Amino acid sequence: MLKTSDLKMKEVINVIDGKRLGNITDIEIDVETGRLTAIVVPGVGKFLGLFGRNEDVVIPWDKINKIGMDVILVEAGSFGELKHG
Repeated sequence: MLKTSDLKMKEVINVIDGKRLGNITDIEIDVETGRLTAIVVPGVGKFLGLFGRNEDVVIPWDKINKIGMDVILVEAGSFGELKHG
């Protein structure tokens, strides 16, 4: 069994380009089925991270390849494929 607090401690990495997307900041759940539908990571920082950041990135559950001990591997060719929240 995996708790949401456990998920938030794992770093999300895109297996396509090896980029670190950050830690999970939120999750989306389908309330009718009770299933997790997506994870949310922070958007890329703007100019040196000083002026805020872009919108959060929503990664659909079907883009998650593996949930490991320390990381979550996702497959996203580009941020254009992902929703922004």
